[in-house]
Amino acid sequence: MTFAGINYIAILIAAVAGWVAGAIWYMVLAKPWMAAVGLTREEIEASRQQPGGSLPFVYAFAANVIMAWVLAGLIGHLGTVTIRGGAISGALCWLGFVMTTMLVNYSFGMRSRMLLLIDGAHWLVVLALMGAIIGGIGV
Repeated sequence: MTFAGINYIAILIAAVAGWVAGAIWYMVLAKPWMAAVGLTREEIEASRQQPGGSLPFVYAFAANVIMAWVLAGLIGHLGTVTIRGGAISGALCWLGFVMTTMLVNYSFGMRSRMLLLIDGAHWLVVLALMGAIIGGIGV
């Protein structure tokens, strides 16, 4: 299903894959992430019980949809669309836009290097995965 040169099925599949990858990533790295952020499991559980406690999951999915849509547009402008090319495009977007921004923000925010590593690597995996899916299905 394409509209104006964009394959929205590829975008949706890439967004879901990125969101699920994030869920798995942070389940596996929950303890080191909580230590790097300075939160306990109890504090996180208490925040989820508050009104709007599930909104971060909604925001994360919406962000993945937007990220996949923009990445599809970029990949479509680059020419030949392949799994490899999509993954490389995703990784280059991560390096040029995501990791540089995170490095500046985390440095000024005095966040730990471990948090930068955990969060930064998560977005590398997500963008490379999205790029590969979009490249494989087509834009």
